[in-house]
Amino acid sequence: MKKYILMITTLVITLSLFSIQVMAEEGSATQNKSLDLAPEAKSGILIERDTGNVMYEKEANKKLPPASMTKIMTLLLIMEELEKGSLKKDDVIRISENAASMGGSQIFLEAGEEMKVNDLLKGIAIASANDASVALAERIAGSEEEFVSRMNEKVKELGLKDTQFQNTTGLPAENHYSTAHDMAMMAKELLSHESITEYTSIYEDYLRKGSEDEFWLVNTNKLVRFYPGVDGLKTGFTNEAKYCLTATAKKNDMRVIAVVMGVDTPKERNASVSNMLDYAFNTYETKKLFDKGEAITTLDLLKAEQKNVNIIASESISTLHKKGESVENLTTSVKLDSVTLPLKKGEQVGKLVVKNGDKLISETPLVVESDIDKASLYTLFKRSIQKLSKNN
Repeated sequence: MKKYILMITTLVITLSLFSIQVMAEEGSATQNKSLDLAPEAKSGILIERDTGNVMYEKEANKKLPPASMTKIMTLLLIMEELEKGSLKKDDVIRISENAASMGGSQIFLEAGEEMKVNDLLKGIAIASANDASVALAERIAGSEEEFVSRMNEKVKELGLKDTQFQNTTGLPAENHYSTAHDMAMMAKELLSHESITEYTSIYEDYLRKGSEDEFWLVNTNKLVRFYPGVDGLKTGFTNEAKYCLTATAKKNDMRVIAVVMGVDTPKERNASVSNMLDYAFNTYETKKLFDKGEAITTLDLLKAEQKNVNIIASESISTLHKKGESVENLTTSVKLDSVTLPLKKGEQVGKLVVKNGDKLISETPLVVESDIDKASLYTLFKRSIQKLSKNN
């Protein structure tokens, strides 16, 4: 397979200038170090989703048991399978003895019962169901153990240093730990699959509706109902971990993620997260640069079947600044990589670089909008004839 050089790696295409104050330097917003927005928590962090900029943190790299917040990674791998098409929401899964035997929070699946992926996904996202988590893990990877291996591989892929999973559920296990920082980064990645909030924002629903085994789902994250803009993401509780929560909320085009771990009561947990969200929306605002899926540039590939190819943003791209601050000029540019044809839809071919002067603000992967095949001999011959005709 021959390599086709799209452009040299250092090629920079200046796309646009934006007038905005940049409060982020090296991926972190300016913070008020005297703030303690989560006094009852062992650790916590508050970030803006698009940039990943930190607005507040408290012992954010402290390793702690994450309890059912573990399911953020479980949900991430499920959403990836759905996006690839290897798993479909209407697929029916037969429940194993192992999945049905899970303790803790559950939707009381029976061994041999059959349930659609869509309903199992609701069970995880709304009711934090351990049995549904294991059932989907077994469907995707063949066993929970193999699925956990994939979870830990994804941890490494995301560059996270302080997380290790032993199961898909968050049930107590030796060497099963994470941090507020790492949970926020996992949540950031999960939210790149924008349809996840269609599930995590549901406050109540039913499974097996109309049957004698009808089950009422109630969201374990009460902020979905009681804090405007909250539409996820995942609670957690064990005696060891105490009360934990990774929450996300969106207002005026700004989405933030707040994480608290090790809080004594659910009331204090919700109060801490509410304080963090209030601070974010009262203090900061964002400037949207590009939406997820927006075309950033096009490439002219002579040896591809599709000559003109759209390169799109893999996720939404924004900048973060404090309200009322003065503005500066912001630049965006594209760096494209060497690639090998063919390419699959969603495959990375470069990065969108956002800078404030010489300071790097963010780098976001750019991907191809559709599959790109190698050009057939007929296509190459036709293009050669067309080129000769033009030259003559």
